Amino acid sequence: MVMAPGTTAVPPAMSAAAALTSTYRRLIALCDALDSRIAPPGPARQGGISGADLTQDKDALHAFVDAEAVRIRERHGRTPRRDVAASRVLHNYLWSVSLLMSGPWYMERRVPRVHPDDVRLDLATGAFEIVPGSDFACLPDDPAAGLPGARVTGHAEALRAELRAAVVDHVHPLLAAIGPQLRRGPRALWGMALDDLVSGIWHLGRMLDQEDQALRAATELLPHSIPPFPGGADFRRLTGRDGEGHPTRTRLGCCLYYKLDSAQACLTCPRTCDSERIRRLETKA
Repeated sequence: MVMAPGTTAVPPAMSAAAALTSTYRRLIALCDALDSRIAPPGPARQGGISGADLTQDKDALHAFVDAEAVRIRERHGRTPRRDVAASRVLHNYLWSVSLLMSGPWYMERRVPRVHPDDVRLDLATGAFEIVPGSDFACLPDDPAAGLPGARVTGHAEALRAELRAAVVDHVHPLLAAIGPQLRRGPRALWGMALDDLVSGIWHLGRMLDQEDQALRAATELLPHSIPPFPGGADFRRLTGRDGEGHPTRTRLGCCLYYKLDSAQACLTCPRTCDSERIRRLETKA
């Protein structure tokens, strides 16, 4: 897999955290949809909680969902069901945190271990803060391979396995904690995690004008079901009226957006048929 645009050089005195900070700055600048900022080590700011709080403190978890319900009322003028608010806020968390791990992998061939304590959330806005960690996995030819905290893997598939494991280790406790509020079982929850991991890579590829490359990367990452992920990336192409091909996939886990806007489900929602997908893609173009 050819990365975009390639692994950057690393000054000899740079730390692993400094290398990740540089990558995160670039990632955040590229992806407007990634509402995140880089934060220094230390406790969360007043009014914020950490990813660890969500799994260890029931009050924090309830506040996390309550804050999303408030934002939904403000944006859509309706009070959502509890499971809808929980689904929407979980989707945002999974997409953002997965991209904070898959983005460095795609751009730099480095997989950071983002621990729950490294993520802070502003309950009022839903924005994320990321504290760059001090360890990441990389390949032997990475200029950062000699940095303290760098863990060298032998080949590209081993690095993909590191990414899958990093995402699973981070989100598993959260899915266990928030699952009862979504009223869904493990397969549906891990389907959401799969969808958000894959769609973040897809989004980054579009931002870099490298959509086909990103689709290949996501497919190499998840060519099929690799437990606990219940499926693969499963991209396919739709042919439009002008003969142009449009990549798409169908989500395995529903984020329940259609409960907020019944007139327009997500483009990759199982409820959205292929003809409607083509119509919306060609209208947007």
